[in-house]
Amino acid sequence: QVQLVESGGGLVQAGESLKLSCVASGRTDSIYAMGWTRQAPGKERESLATIDRRDDSTLYENSAKGRFAISLDNSKNAVYLQLNSLNPEDTAVYRCDANTRDDGGYYRHYWGQGTQVTVSS
Repeated sequence: QVQLVESGGGLVQAGESLKLSCVASGRTDSIYAMGWTRQAPGKERESLATIDRRDDSTLYENSAKGRFAISLDNSKNAVYLQLNSLNPEDTAVYRCDANTRDDGGYYRHYWGQGTQVTVSS
């Protein structure tokens, strides 16, 4: 089992930045990739970025390219999402997730509870 706890959300004005954090606990040795998604009210969940713990390779969806940056601190079992040049359309609940593979070769996917980001105009 893996537990994920996000922090860093809040209320900001358009143009400002935030850095979200997500700390994993439990069987963190089984995590091979972590990522961030968001879901705005009345909209579907949207994938933002993923980072591979094995080689630090990253993958960004179009909505995150250029303004958001994902990073890892393996020593802290943490993944971060830097949000820059925020606008009201970025208002959403941001959640981190983790992909794991255990010793038996089984794959699982875990989610955090999310942190609210609200951007005022």
